[in-house]
Amino acid sequence: MGKVIRREEIKKLIDTLHSEGKTVVATNGCFDILHIGHVRYLQKTKSFADVSIVLLNSDKSVKSIKGPTRPINNENDRAEILCALSCVDYVVLFDEDSPRNLLDEMKPDVYTKGADYTMETLPEADIMIKNGIRVEFISFVEGKSTTNIINQINHH
Repeated sequence: MGKVIRREEIKKLIDTLHSEGKTVVATNGCFDILHIGHVRYLQKTKSFADVSIVLLNSDKSVKSIKGPTRPINNENDRAEILCALSCVDYVVLFDEDSPRNLLDEMKPDVYTKGADYTMETLPEADIMIKNGIRVEFISFVEGKSTTNIINQINHH
């Protein structure tokens, strides 16, 4: 699993990529039960730069955000599944609810977020502006979500 980067090493990796003239895009999420919406979102994310890095919410972080029954898949499994996708170059786990601090350290060229956010509602907006990071909002695939999948399973 060489694509999973320790948090302490991420800044060095990005500095190296930048020194090679490569651009970096970052996104974040739980990516619990991978579905077509995730895949299209990650493919679109990759299209904005040479190298894509997924900031993956750790199990502790997912529980804090989504509740005690989540995640369904543990952080190591979720990281390995993401690493298997050609559109994901690196994965880094983080424990906080928000990737703000990590993004502030990383300073990617581009950051992607779901189109359910705007610059006005984006919690990381100040970090983006401060560091000159371009934000691209990506539309979700209607009706596709891990929560919907779990609800469907529970109602069968």
